[in-house]
Amino acid sequence: MSEIIKIVADSSADLFKLNSIAFNQAPLKICRKDKEYIDNEDLDVEGMVSELLDYQGKVTTACPAPGEWLDAFGDSKYVIAFAISAKMSGSYNSLVKAKDLYEEEYPDRHVFAINSVNAGPGIQMLIYKTEELINKGMDFDSICKEIDSYRSKVGLLFNLQSLHNFANNGRVNPLIAKAVGLLGINIIGERGEEGTLDIIEKKRGVKKAMQGIVKLLPKKGYKGGRIIIGHVLDEELALSYKENILSEYPDADVSVYQMHGLCSFYAEKGGLLVAFERELD
Repeated sequence: MSEIIKIVADSSADLFKLNSIAFNQAPLKICRKDKEYIDNEDLDVEGMVSELLDYQGKVTTACPAPGEWLDAFGDSKYVIAFAISAKMSGSYNSLVKAKDLYEEEYPDRHVFAINSVNAGPGIQMLIYKTEELINKGMDFDSICKEIDSYRSKVGLLFNLQSLHNFANNGRVNPLIAKAVGLLGINIIGERGEEGTLDIIEKKRGVKKAMQGIVKLLPKKGYKGGRIIIGHVLDEELALSYKENILSEYPDADVSVYQMHGLCSFYAEKGGLLVAFERELD
């Protein structure tokens, strides 16, 4: 049995491996009446996005079962596990059940279960910070305290060009979703303090939406540092965001990546999530 600290996350983190630390994933699922998409490394994200764009039926999501979390833990003595915001999914509750089962069966093993109050690149920020602390040689308890504190310093803004899947999921009125698509409206929002996704404003057109996001960053506590931009099948747009951010913050550490299944389902094609380190008053 390894003494090494292992990091685990559900698939909303859009990660499948880390460079220097043992890592495993517990997949979420996107479910329609006739098909299930498992959010693992084999998922054809572009195919899923295209198929769901034309689908008019109800679509739901399913969190990892406790047994899937247990499989992800493996036989590690120390596990730090991240779940998507508990306000968006039952994944965290399932993680806690798995933690209790694991520690009951193996009293000498320990799992720190974290409600990330975040999604996608926001969870990645937490994971990369955890990886840094592990590589510094910090002990398990100290890392848990540090990450619990750091969680509140990770902000998330989003820009959505479509609400089609939110409507099919029952989270948005279909008439509102249709109007957003027809009028070219971009929805700008943020992660609320409790992990909800809250709409801030609506902008007509991608350029105005981009300007809106960049202007919001300092208002939300960003003063430079790491930013991770997750996009859905529109790297060119994400790189434009990066360029605009660097024009305001030349020393910023900005990275861009393609989001995977669950985040792509909710953000849809052309959608972006922008995670950033913030300073709190």
